[in-house]
Amino acid sequence: MTKPSESPVPDALKSRSGRPALRGLARELLTLEWDPLPRMSRPRWLAWLPHVLVVYGAVVSCALTVQQLEDHYGVTGGPVVAMALLTGASIVLGMFRPLAGWWLGLVTAALVAWTIYGHVGQGQSWPWTPAGAFTFAPLILLVALRVPPRVTIAVVGVSILYSGLAETAFRPPNSQTLVAGMALLFGFVGVLGYALRATRLARGKLVEQESLTEEERARRTLLEERSRIARELHDVVAHHMSVISIQAQVAPHLVENPSEELKENLTGIRENALEALTELRRVLGVLRSENPDDPANPHQPQPTLAELDGLVDNVRGAGLNVTTEIAGIRRPLTPGVELTAYRIVQEALSNCLRHAPGSRVEVGIAYGPRDLHLCIANTAPTRQAPPSQGAGHGLLGMRERAGMLGGELAAGPLPSGGYEVTAVLPMDPQDVPGGSAPETTRDS
Repeated sequence: MTKPSESPVPDALKSRSGRPALRGLARELLTLEWDPLPRMSRPRWLAWLPHVLVVYGAVVSCALTVQQLEDHYGVTGGPVVAMALLTGASIVLGMFRPLAGWWLGLVTAALVAWTIYGHVGQGQSWPWTPAGAFTFAPLILLVALRVPPRVTIAVVGVSILYSGLAETAFRPPNSQTLVAGMALLFGFVGVLGYALRATRLARGKLVEQESLTEEERARRTLLEERSRIARELHDVVAHHMSVISIQAQVAPHLVENPSEELKENLTGIRENALEALTELRRVLGVLRSENPDDPANPHQPQPTLAELDGLVDNVRGAGLNVTTEIAGIRRPLTPGVELTAYRIVQEALSNCLRHAPGSRVEVGIAYGPRDLHLCIANTAPTRQAPPSQGAGHGLLGMRERAGMLGGELAAGPLPSGGYEVTAVLPMDPQDVPGGSAPETTRDS
């Protein structure tokens, strides 16, 4: 009876444990798939430089092969031309099928060794000619640039093994050995190709990460702008709900002998207003800033178009020539429209300061029957704008503000070299007075 520890099955399994890995490596070495040499991404005019260098190397290798065979080993005729063409063809093939080019180069090296075998003199090298190793090294580099490290190690190992076996078994008398030099050269080229491949892959991942980071930055900027708008709209709605609650509470005292139905209805209105206000604060309260110095702090009054003159004066103080023109009947609007219009003008003027220094800016506001029209246009800058450190998403925020009110915003360059931002914001129809003629004022 055989004990479990003495069973031959575990030993058999152990002996086969490395076979799948070796079979996989063998399949990778014999893979002759299409894998073209990648082009350089920057600058564009150098995109094909690696291919030009490889073709140039193939031509030089052909010339070196001819020179070595004829001058050093005395081989002439058709074999010289054939060996030269095969050497150059293997390098060119390596640009598109790296392993196929390496195999062709290895076979060519063996044919060269066989061709010069009877011509090796005292102190001459074999199986490699003095320049043969350097014409074969580019093939290892082309392989290492595009295959995994384990395949590169196998390619370098097979190349060194070929040199060692050839010298050990078939070395001509009085020939010089180059195994150590070949090992150093092929190993160095393999490490160089691996380093270049790792650098290229790292650069590709960096570009991909930069693209993802830019998308994430744009998305985060959009969310931050929406959060700020939500905070401001929360204040506007909370204010009106508070007013409704107070008016519902005071109304019974303004009527002599109010009926119970009226009191009950007003009480219900007040309770609904307070409940809606509580729910609004519960849902949007998390968006409030905890920093008391934050300009978006909900306890600070929100700006309106009535403060436009102060905003323009500040921009003028920063060195920008700004003129304003107001058309139509200037009147107070709903808080949401007032705040959105002020923010659009503020952001447009900030962009002029950053991107159009020395330009002249015109701010136009037109009160229409149902819409408020805004236009902020600047001329071409008179001096170069300094580098901007911002994320560049101001227009995105302005469009978000206009869109939340059902309005529209457009922005783009002018033929004269300037820039223009226009917006149309709908007004509450009940706030529009009728029958009054429009008037125009201009502040300079």
